[in-house]
Amino acid sequence: MTSLRRLPQLSQLQSLKAQGISTLRSQFHAVGHSRHLTPRLQYTSPTVHRRPTSLTFYRKSSTLPQTDDAPPQNSLLSATYKPPTTGILSVLPASWVPYAELTRIDKPTGTIYLLLPALWSTLMAASLTAPVAPVSSVLYTGFLFTAGALVMRGAGCTINDLWDRNIDDKVARTRFRPLARGAVTPTNAVLFTGAQLLTGLAVLVQFPVEVIVSAIPSLTVVTLYPAMKRYTNYPQVVLGLAFSWGAMLGFPALGLSLLDPTVAATTACLYASNVAWTVLYDTVYAHQDIQDDKRIGVKSTAIANEGRTKKFLAGMGGVQISLLAGAGLISGMGPAFFVGSCGGTALLTAWMIRRADFKKVEDCWWWFKWCSWAVGGVAIGGGLTAEYVLRKIEVEKVEKDAVVVAF
Repeated sequence: MTSLRRLPQLSQLQSLKAQGISTLRSQFHAVGHSRHLTPRLQYTSPTVHRRPTSLTFYRKSSTLPQTDDAPPQNSLLSATYKPPTTGILSVLPASWVPYAELTRIDKPTGTIYLLLPALWSTLMAASLTAPVAPVSSVLYTGFLFTAGALVMRGAGCTINDLWDRNIDDKVARTRFRPLARGAVTPTNAVLFTGAQLLTGLAVLVQFPVEVIVSAIPSLTVVTLYPAMKRYTNYPQVVLGLAFSWGAMLGFPALGLSLLDPTVAATTACLYASNVAWTVLYDTVYAHQDIQDDKRIGVKSTAIANEGRTKKFLAGMGGVQISLLAGAGLISGMGPAFFVGSCGGTALLTAWMIRRADFKKVEDCWWWFKWCSWAVGGVAIGGGLTAEYVLRKIEVEKVEKDAVVVAF
């Protein structure tokens, strides 16, 4: 016959009841209030459709969509940020360090790239003035451009970091930038940008009026560049438009009007040459982040020309040198310019393209820095300086001979 289960005794029921009450009490004391034990209804507000604004566009552009294979937002932060212990940042007060990092003051290569076109146009203009511009004028103009480049490069970097604050923490090289790691708030970064722009304006007003009028439109290009890497495979072209602006300013700074046909044509060639050069060296720079950029959806010439980088750089170098030579032909430069600036640029650029290993991050960074002082400083800057010095010596010799004849 089928056996029936034995019903629990009364003492067993009382024991189970006591254990249940004890468990509930311990849970109650753990959370502090009984209301946490009861699920609450969630209210969902109805969706309100508003017209898009410029702020909506900015927010959308500053955040890239997360791809399926992208790691979580903070997964790259396996290492912790360490305050700098060497260089200029190590001697600054701790509260200043994040703002100094925003300006990249510890990485002067970008400032050099921004400064060089202004110095080139100043040296070329100094050779074209009649009489040849005095050394004091060239040095003073160069000092003002240096101060302006230092301030405006910092402002441009801060604007760039504001655009990229939601994607920098997904890229290994940029994950510890001040806005990405939360050391500076977006509001404070905007205020800091305003202070930098006001400082840049204080430097700008030291120049002639034509320089001021010609320089102001560059702010639009500087502000828009960070967004271009989201919409075009060639954002380096827009960067070139911004970084080459100084090529237009040296001529009016020394009294040569941009409305003069010869000056205008010379300026156009020099400016376009520097745009091509910017695309060249920033493509080398962009290879540092090529894997992270592909993963998160950032566009660049490095990605667009992957697998044919050397050919692309050779083409950009050819365009740069051709336009640089065109500026020299229009302005009547001599052998020192064509041999030093054009010939030197051709040799050094070819050497860089041949030797650089674009699959190594450290190699890309090294050649990026090398290109600034070797090509921009020694070759182009050296040729223009030699041209100016030779013309200055020739003018002084003619003046000396004229004085001797007069007596």
